Amino acid sequence: MLKKVDVRFLKDPDEIGLESPVFIEGLPGIGHVGKLVADHLVNELRAEKVVEIYSHHFPPQVMVLEDGTIRMPKNEVYAWKSNGNGRDLLILVGDFQSISSEGHFELVNAYIDIAKKFGAVRIYTLGGYGVGKLVEEPYVIGAANSEDIVEELKSFGVKFEPGEPGGGIIGASGLLLGVSQLEGIEAACLMGVTSGYMVDPKSAKVVLEVLTKMLDLKVSVEALDERAKEMEKIIAQIKEMQEMAVQQWKSDEDLRYFR
Repeated sequence: MLKKVDVRFLKDPDEIGLESPVFIEGLPGIGHVGKLVADHLVNELRAEKVVEIYSHHFPPQVMVLEDGTIRMPKNEVYAWKSNGNGRDLLILVGDFQSISSEGHFELVNAYIDIAKKFGAVRIYTLGGYGVGKLVEEPYVIGAANSEDIVEELKSFGVKFEPGEPGGGIIGASGLLLGVSQLEGIEAACLMGVTSGYMVDPKSAKVVLEVLTKMLDLKVSVEALDERAKEMEKIIAQIKEMQEMAVQQWKSDEDLRYFR
């Protein structure tokens, strides 16, 4: 029977032998910014899946695959061993966040437990910060569970704006910082500024660039670049439609003036 939070280890943490890894969370959220970055890292690094997580707190559905078969919704943790070139990594990716407040807490506790079992010494959560308008030049804002990490992130160009995010950080990206603080684990959140209207690979790219600098990690950004170019075409079309709508409104106003 499926448990409320069902964590299945595919590899023994001791068998993998990671050295003081960094745990990276990139689950679906605003602009899918965090998910794009985490999925990109998994693919580019060819990381190994080591954990599967199933839960009652995911939406009550199954995922239908291309061949017509189904699978249960799940989140996954991948491991990557650097072999001395940079930091070892654990990367959390997946289908969903919790659909309930209780579930967010139970799942985050599970993520922290996984991170501790693998010996993680720091956690980075990734997400988008929606501003409700199109963003020409996205940048990264941050939050952290210690002043020392705030200063460290500033040195990599991460911005800390007073009172932002105004409503706090909701979901796994925020809770992981808080629970990590209670557990004595360093943690920070990197948020790419985005409209919040659509999937935003351009914002994901700037988050990836900051993260890889911090981790001293060499990763190609070509795939994200291609997706960003496609999104720029869509944004250009949206702007054109907006301009046409404004022109039409002005024209209608002029006609009404002469009636």
